[in-house]
Amino acid sequence: MTVFVNKNPLLRRFALSALTIAFMSGCSATTETPKQIESVTNVNSVQVPLAQPPRVAQPLTLNQIMANPDWMGVFAQNGYWADDGQSIYFSRQAHQAPVRDYYQQDIKQTTAQKLSLEQLHLADQKHAVTNLDKTKKAYIYQGNLFIKHLPDGDIKQITKQNEAISGVRFLANGDLAYWQGNNIFRLHNTTGLIEQIANIQMANEPKLIQDPQSYIAKQQHRLINYVAMQHNNAKAKQDYQQQLIKVDPSIAAKTWYLGDNEVVSELSLSADGRYVLIALTDKNYSWRAEHDIMPNYLGKDGYVDAVPSRARVAEDKFPGQRLVLLDLTKQIKKDITIEGLTGFDEDVLADVKAENANAKGETYQSEKSPRLIQLMQDWGWDQSAIKWHPTENKLLVMIEAVDNKDRWIASVDLDKGSLTTEHRLHDKAWVNYNFNEFGWIPNSNDFYFLSEESGYSHLYVKTLAGKTRALTQGKFVVDEVTLSPDGKHLIYRANPDHPGSYNVYRVAIDDGSIEQLTNWFGTLTYELSPDGNALLLDASSVISPSELYVQPIGGEIKQLTNYTSNAFKEYAWQAPKVVAVPSSHGANNIYARVYLPDGFDPENADKYPAVIFNHGAGYLQNAHYGFSVYFREFMFHNMLAQQGYVVMDMDYRGSKGYGRDWRTAIYRNMGHPEVEDLKDGVAWMAKHANVDIAKVGTYGGSYGGFLTFMALFNEPELFQAGAALRPVTDWAHYNAPYTSNILNTPDVDPIAYERSSPIEHAQGLQKPLLIMSGVLDDNVFFQDSVRLVQRLIELEKPMFETAIYPVEPHGFKQPSSWLDEYRRIYKLFEQELKK
Repeated sequence: MTVFVNKNPLLRRFALSALTIAFMSGCSATTETPKQIESVTNVNSVQVPLAQPPRVAQPLTLNQIMANPDWMGVFAQNGYWADDGQSIYFSRQAHQAPVRDYYQQDIKQTTAQKLSLEQLHLADQKHAVTNLDKTKKAYIYQGNLFIKHLPDGDIKQITKQNEAISGVRFLANGDLAYWQGNNIFRLHNTTGLIEQIANIQMANEPKLIQDPQSYIAKQQHRLINYVAMQHNNAKAKQDYQQQLIKVDPSIAAKTWYLGDNEVVSELSLSADGRYVLIALTDKNYSWRAEHDIMPNYLGKDGYVDAVPSRARVAEDKFPGQRLVLLDLTKQIKKDITIEGLTGFDEDVLADVKAENANAKGETYQSEKSPRLIQLMQDWGWDQSAIKWHPTENKLLVMIEAVDNKDRWIASVDLDKGSLTTEHRLHDKAWVNYNFNEFGWIPNSNDFYFLSEESGYSHLYVKTLAGKTRALTQGKFVVDEVTLSPDGKHLIYRANPDHPGSYNVYRVAIDDGSIEQLTNWFGTLTYELSPDGNALLLDASSVISPSELYVQPIGGEIKQLTNYTSNAFKEYAWQAPKVVAVPSSHGANNIYARVYLPDGFDPENADKYPAVIFNHGAGYLQNAHYGFSVYFREFMFHNMLAQQGYVVMDMDYRGSKGYGRDWRTAIYRNMGHPEVEDLKDGVAWMAKHANVDIAKVGTYGGSYGGFLTFMALFNEPELFQAGAALRPVTDWAHYNAPYTSNILNTPDVDPIAYERSSPIEHAQGLQKPLLIMSGVLDDNVFFQDSVRLVQRLIELEKPMFETAIYPVEPHGFKQPSSWLDEYRRIYKLFEQELKK
């Protein structure tokens, strides 16, 4: 196992996605009173006044809902086990606090102890590595290396320097390897010697001293003895140094010169320290271009600041990566060839290119050529795509095609520098950026992996060059895979009982027998204890925010934290019903949350107005039985229900948790299948919730704002009003990793972009529209809204209004901005849906 901290800006492109919408964060909770909570915020020098929380039996107000959310509490986050399995660590961070606080809590206790600053380096690190016999643990803290002796808990700091260590691993013989930048070091377990085993320079190799070649040079050496003497002395020193390096064991290993055209994106060391696998990327590639800036009109010096921002998918030409293998023992460099990847040269976009060519009256001739590849970037889990066998010189890599159509797990021939395909996952739409966990099973040539090949993410085991065996199967999703300490089981999370309810299971690798370990009704994540005998759960239900629980395997669940405030717990929140809306465009139902008005009467002669909320990110699940990441919207929907609205929150096609076909239904056609689902939602509310279809509005942020546009532009009679927050208006201006998955790239597939971008359909607007954007949005640029506004002006559409928020990024930070935004949304619905 390797701890790898990637600080290369080239790889930051993969983190720029609609999945990172910031308005999902900030939901935190505690049992303290508002006065006590305020003191929590003061610890981190944040002076934010708290609104009076909702009172039992009193109607909700927007001031309460959109206020500083610390009145709900300050949640425990990022919980993980201590090494002895008897306590846990977690962090808490008040709203807008610049730093977070860390805590330790005994699993037998109900209170936690806050760690002081001088204690932080002693805390067990979540992303640490252990040696084979589990007696030592290594971790990086503040860029320095620490080793913990697990039997007695003794911790030693190994480095104390300014240059940060970026990766660490134990070798099979007990030595510890670590790397700083492109330099790799080995700490010998028996002697304490620190040996530099690789010095990788991204530069051309310096030229050796050569004998004179030209006539003039030869003449100079022949006639001028001093010149000849200087040359001969320099060459003798060079030859001496080269011989010394070869035979003197006290001298560090030679320098590797890999050329000056690339940069190291990732590197990983084999279990015996002999081999280094390196991923290289063209140094001229950048995540942004010179003109990719955002204007900050409220710069601290009173001027307009130009803030760097990401490239657009229309301009982001990622060149892929190439793999290089270094044999540190034989001093041999091998360039890894990709011919061993099944389909490495297929023209997988031939049909798309042909369709686009035909639209222009042209003909496309398909031809094979090597595809661009890169190490798989999993947006869901922080793990490397390079997997060395824990004890043997065997290597697996997970590689994806830059065109998004293939993911390979390949073994690497360390002698030949070639790849052999162990598993190929091909998808005509796009390979999921989640569900890419894989790893070796100890003491074997087997490995496990997740794959959506059946239509759902499931768990498989395969022997090198052998057969593949499915460990799970069915119409449900498997993720968060953990190998048990004894190597006999794989623990995972799944939703087999209902798409909106997740539990933890384990499967025996040998016989495939499955055991359910938790019985939770809601959503959860888990972490396995170091001894494999207990689970730390971060779990929530529909109206109960996440708390931490511990459950011994085979035992009873116990709540560890209780940070949800009394004010929140005591309020009579309406728990939305999760309903299955029949789809008129497929066999599967559309799951949705529904909030009903207070005193709901299905036979009431006065039909109810309604609102449909469109969740963001696209690929996200919100119609589940856990507490929503949209905690403000949850409260807003409760308020609307109190005031006589029916509210629906749909997991339209493209949402997460329902399998591959649901995810890829929007391929090359964003905004159309989803709006069809919204139409089915309105029909369901009319039939089952006594809703007046002439009094339905819609709203949403990010992807939800995009859907608001697509609904109002293409189905003008469906909704009577809509509000689009931080919305995408033109997919050619969004980021490459997210958009090229679904729509390919604009130069290859302009049909898909024109079909899917709201700005291309703006002429269809007939009903009132509210557009709201943050000027400092580095996810969906403010320019998106500016361009659409100008388009609507030129189309002479008078039925829209805009609101701008000068200091806000994609996920708003200031309570005053949230309040202003939702006042406008509420006013729109009151005016247009209650006429």
